Amino acid sequence: MLSEGSQATLLAVDGHVISDVPRQLSRLPGKATHLVVSVGGNDALRASGVIERPTRSVAEALHLLAEVRERFQTAYSAMLDAVQAAARPTALCTIYDPRYPDSQRRRLIKTALALLNDVITREAFTRRLSLVDLRLLCNEDADFANPIEPSVQGGQKIAQAIAAFLHARHELQGTRVFAR
Repeated sequence: MLSEGSQATLLAVDGHVISDVPRQLSRLPGKATHLVVSVGGNDALRASGVIERPTRSVAEALHLLAEVRERFQTAYSAMLDAVQAAARPTALCTIYDPRYPDSQRRRLIKTALALLNDVITREAFTRRLSLVDLRLLCNEDADFANPIEPSVQGGQKIAQAIAAFLHARHELQGTRVFAR
C-alpha cells in the first residue's frame, strides 16, 4: 500500500490518551511526510462510567455528557495545536462504534461516542484536516477482533483508507473524508 521506499512509523502506544500525543510527537522522524492521528478511544473508556451514573432527569444526564464532551474538546484541541506545529498533512480518525455483544450497551455507547466524534469531526473541518471515519469503515462485526479493537479485516480497511489519504493531493484546500 505504501509506495516503494516509503516507511510508516508507529508513534502510538497502547493505552495512551490524548494528553500523551505531544510526547509521542517528540519521536517523529524528521523525514516524516504525513501524520495520521487516531486518539480518543481510551479517553472515552476512562469517561464511560458517566453512563452508569444515576440522574433525576434527562437534562441532568445531558449535563453530565456535556461536561465529558467539553473536557474532551479542550484536550483534543490542545493536542491538535501540537500536531499542527509539526506542519505535515494530517488526517484525524474518528472513534470506532464498538461492537459490544449486548445490543443495549452497544446502542448507549454509540450514542455517547457521537458527542466525542462530533468534536473530532468539527476539529477536522475547522482546521481543514483530513478525516478517516472509522465508524463508516469498520461497519461489520467481522471488522472487530473484540468489541473495541479491529480485526485483520478491519485493519485492512483502515490501512486502505490511510493509503488513500497518503496518495491524495494535499495542496487542495479543505477537509477530505476517507470512509471506504
